[in-house]
Parts: sequence; structure tokens; C-alpha cells
Amino acid sequence: MDRRTFIGSAVGGFLATALVAHAQQQGKVWRVGFLSLSSASESVQNTATFLKALRELGYIEGKNLVVEWRFAEGSFERLTGQAADLVQLKVDVIVAVASAAIGAAQKATATIPIVMATTGDPVGSGFVKSLARPGGNITGLSNMGGDTGAKLLDLLLTAVPKVSRVGVLVTPTSTTYRAISESVQAGAQNTSVKILIAEARTPQEIETAFATMAGESAGAVIVGAAPFFALHRPQIAQLAIKYKMPSIFGNRAYVEAGGLMSYGYKLTENYLRAASYVDKILKGAKPGDLPVEQPTTLELVINLKTAKALGITIPQSVLARADEIIQ
Repeated sequence: MDRRTFIGSAVGGFLATALVAHAQQQGKVWRVGFLSLSSASESVQNTATFLKALRELGYIEGKNLVVEWRFAEGSFERLTGQAADLVQLKVDVIVAVASAAIGAAQKATATIPIVMATTGDPVGSGFVKSLARPGGNITGLSNMGGDTGAKLLDLLLTAVPKVSRVGVLVTPTSTTYRAISESVQAGAQNTSVKILIAEARTPQEIETAFATMAGESAGAVIVGAAPFFALHRPQIAQLAIKYKMPSIFGNRAYVEAGGLMSYGYKLTENYLRAASYVDKILKGAKPGDLPVEQPTTLELVINLKTAKALGITIPQSVLARADEIIQ
């Protein structure tokens, strides 16, 4: 065989192999696991956003995509079994929502890629080695849940400047509870405001925490980011109104449930970005090589109906900064 014939044969063989691989890839049905502490009903908007983003990337349920949905309905205990179930199904990638679900997936597998849809402190939680170089089988999105405490305090004091004591509601079940507490305390150093930390692990303890903060004359409350609190948004929002405490959160969903203000990332953007991570991984990228992303834009949302219920007037300077005002 002369040189020209050999090269032609080699190139032809390579192209044939590539075409076969492409055809196989085209006919493949990808299986994506979705693991969340929340309920399916609470996650409707977010899962719809996730599916829409996947569709735009060419992944269509019933055609080349199967999504194995697992919702723990607020039960931390159920997550372990659900994560193990997804591993047994040999899904191609697991999308995990919030630290508890990510932790359960991490314990269940060290090989299946895991995409974090949202978590406050992925490095401190031991999910990744660093944001720039995650290493291992986990990557995805961080919501900076533990880093915005000082900003939340600043916004709260701007909206209700006469407050002298501010409660901070946290839960030890969240990986960011220490970070948010320390961040708020740091923000209060140059003010005369006293910070009161209150912990809660159950709905009853949330009730007790608010009663305790009110008993200590807290005039407002900052609620730390936590999947557990997200499950009890209406309760927290109503207790803040009951005890006449202007409230601020890191997620707009609380404001939609009756909270006063929120300042934080747009959760829907995380689900859009999570889909892009899934796409990259299914196309061959290694999770450990994909940097963890943090939000580039934060939004301020204010509920004027709640302000009226509390009997307060939000300064025009704060309203002017709002990205959305709920009437």
C-alpha cells in the first residue's frame, strides 16, 4: 500500500468511526436525575425553567431525555434513599437542589457527575475543592447565601432606620448558618444596632424563635438562607407580620409569600445555568474542570402590601432601588 492510499484509508476509517459515534450519540436517550428537598408542587416554576432550558439545548423529554424526578417533600431522611435510587438507575448526571440534596448525592456516588442547582457555601460544605477548580464529580451554582448578611442588614436599616435591635433567624441544618450570622455581626460593627441570633430546626422552634426575638425587643428580622426555611415561607412571613417585625430575606419567594423585602440572586437563572452544566457534561466535560458559578446580578424585591400591614412607610430612596415592587 503506497503512502497516499494509506492516508486515504486512515482518514476514511476515522470518518467512518466518527459518523458511527455521532449516529450513536444522536440516538442516545439521556437519563438525568433531579433531587430536591422540596415538594414537586413548590418546584413547578423552577423545574419548568430547567426543562425549557434543556429543550433549547436539544434535550426533549420523551424523545432523547428521561428525567428521574425525586422530591423529598421536606424530609431530610428521604434524600438518602432517593439519591441511592438515582445511582442504581445509572443516571448520566444528577442535578441536586440545595446543600442537603447535594450532600446526599455526594455520599451516594463519587463517579456520577453532580450539578449543584443552588447552595450557599460549596467549598465550606466540602462539595468542591475550590470555585475555580472543583475537582471530583461535583460542580454547578453557588448562591452566595452566607455572604450577603451585611448587605441585608444595611438594606433593612435603610428601610427602617429607627430599629435598634435586629433578630437573625438561622437553622443549624443549613451549611451557611454560621456564615450569615458572622456576616450580619460584621455589618453591625459600625452601627449601634444589637444583633440577636435565634435558631430553629422545626416549625415549632420557628414559632418559639419569633416569640423569643420579640421578647428581646427585636424590631426587625433577617432570615438566613436555608432549604428548611424555604419549606416554611408562609409561616415565617406571617410570624414576622404578627410580631410587627420588618423582614428581609435572600430569596424573592419569601416576599411573594408575604415577607417585606428580599435581596439576592434570581433562582430561575440558576436553573437555566444548571441546564447548561448538564449539557456540557453530557457532551463530555468533566465536572471537576467546570468552575462553580456565582450570581452576577442580585435583585431587590419589596412587598408594599406587607409594609402596610406592618404600618411602615418604605423610604422613596429604597423604593427607587427596587427591581420589583409587589403591590
